[in-house]
Amino acid sequence: VQLVESGGGLVQPGGSLRLSCAASGFTLHYYIIGWFRQAPGKEREGVSCISRSDGSTYYSDSVKGRFTISRDNAQNTVYLQMNSLKVEDTAVYYCAADGPFSTAQVMRVMRTCSYRDFGSWGQGTQVTVSS
Repeated sequence: VQLVESGGGLVQPGGSLRLSCAASGFTLHYYIIGWFRQAPGKEREGVSCISRSDGSTYYSDSVKGRFTISRDNAQNTVYLQMNSLKVEDTAVYYCAADGPFSTAQVMRVMRTCSYRDFGSWGQGTQVTVSS
């Protein structure tokens, strides 16, 4: 399992970025994919998760309405569109995957999108929001 993030960078407050997570070594179809971020001195935070099996998505309260997660199964890639970026969105962003999950497990994982439920991680991409 390999996950490679791209698309990070420096952007002004109010700007947009789109992160990509390219997966190889497994098929996204049966996995949950999550985007997480970690700022210096802070715990890793679940930003958004997406489940193929039931089409459900999760967004943390801090990004709801601004970020959108999507997946292209043909490209085996998951995206995170980030709009109206704020200074507090500055962090290293990671994508992670795990599965396959049973229906009950999907419901549990998607309820919280916790980094503790994910075993395969990308290397991370830096997002800096600054004027």
